[in-house]
Amino acid sequence: MTEFEWNWATVWDVLPTLLGAFFQVTLVVTVVSTAIAAVLGLIIAMLRRSVPKPVDAVIKFAVDFIRMTPIVVQLLLVYYTFTNLSAMVCGIIVFGIHYSTYMAEVYRAGIDSVPAGQWEATTALSMSKGRTWRAVVIPQALRATVPALGNYAISMFKDTPFLIIIGLVELVNAGRIYGANTFNYTEPLTLVGIIFLAASYPTALLVGRLEKRLAFSY
Repeated sequence: MTEFEWNWATVWDVLPTLLGAFFQVTLVVTVVSTAIAAVLGLIIAMLRRSVPKPVDAVIKFAVDFIRMTPIVVQLLLVYYTFTNLSAMVCGIIVFGIHYSTYMAEVYRAGIDSVPAGQWEATTALSMSKGRTWRAVVIPQALRATVPALGNYAISMFKDTPFLIIIGLVELVNAGRIYGANTFNYTEPLTLVGIIFLAASYPTALLVGRLEKRLAFSY
């Protein structure tokens, strides 16, 4: 039986490739998709609060449909339907829309947590709907929802390996390709795990500290 030996030469050989895939694909998709999801999720939550019940029912059905179908299926559907889109753009759009449905529910909970008296006060002061949202509701809702939004961003980051299904060479796929070409899987895949941990763990700690800070500030 052959004794396993960690090969540092393999580590230094594959590390630039993995870091390139991380910064050029994995991180870009995560950051841009998170921005899209955060903005779109807020829009969805505000619409559901403002529109008539029949329209809200339609929006709720669409949100539930997107949230309850696998992101892999959504990636394949968009990629093969909109063939003019690059794999990167397809991944960003699908991840952004998919996670916006989760963030919309977080925002909606935050909006619902705003005391009824706040809404009544804005009416008494004759504030416009736009100013009510900007000056009163959204700041309070964000205060309650930022930690949960951060956790969804981390979840999105950990879901980026699904991009392999549309041929994007993100971090995990880069490690797999290197292993297939060299028959050395242990070092590249171990490094993949370390890079994911090095990126997500500090973010999780930051979200946790932010959650405690916001809780103490109430």
